[in-house]
Amino acid sequence: MEQTSIIVAGGSGKRMNTGIPKQFLLLNGIPVLMRTINAFNRYNPEMKLIVALPAEQMRYWKTLCKTHNFSVPHIVTEGGETRYHSVKNAMDQVSSGCLVAVHDGVRPLISNALIQTCFDTAAILGNAIPAVELSESIRKVKGKTSTTADRSRFVLVQTPQVFTSEVLIEAFRQPYKSLFTDEANLVEAAGHAIHLVSGQQENIKITTMVDMYFASAILENINSF
Repeated sequence: MEQTSIIVAGGSGKRMNTGIPKQFLLLNGIPVLMRTINAFNRYNPEMKLIVALPAEQMRYWKTLCKTHNFSVPHIVTEGGETRYHSVKNAMDQVSSGCLVAVHDGVRPLISNALIQTCFDTAAILGNAIPAVELSESIRKVKGKTSTTADRSRFVLVQTPQVFTSEVLIEAFRQPYKSLFTDEANLVEAAGHAIHLVSGQQENIKITTMVDMYFASAILENINSF
């Protein structure tokens, strides 16, 4: 099946304490978002790539592409108020009868192997959501009290989340709800079972400067082999 990826990049950089949105920060000399786009292009150079950006960031992105001689073909669509609205806007560029991945623009360390696992699983089961087990103890907080919780009953969800276009188009016919924080929630609310695959610990989401340091170290370690 034809493959399409929607890369959502709507960060503002507030938690970074920088004046530059996190997706545009340089990670070992290359903007984070470019590394993310490169990962999907490297996996499948024929894949349609759609990047959802806030309208006010589009001009800066165009300038960055020129500065870094970035020539990977991609379509830029206008982001919305929430992730739901951004992806829904991008879905206008998606053809029927294909597989659609939705990925965080600030997860630049995604591997070919994980992308392939997600697409292969979604082709068979209709969707694939990568997740990793928790490695630390957790507690459930209620008001000013907390109780221990069994971490084996929880996982951390990652992206890319991959679906058949028919499933995702159907899911986006639902009106927006605040619980639709990712596409898995949306598709589940439309009545579809969610299928988890093993994610990767290094597939981190860059949110703070600490994440940038980790990502930089991972890249240096990869390049050392």
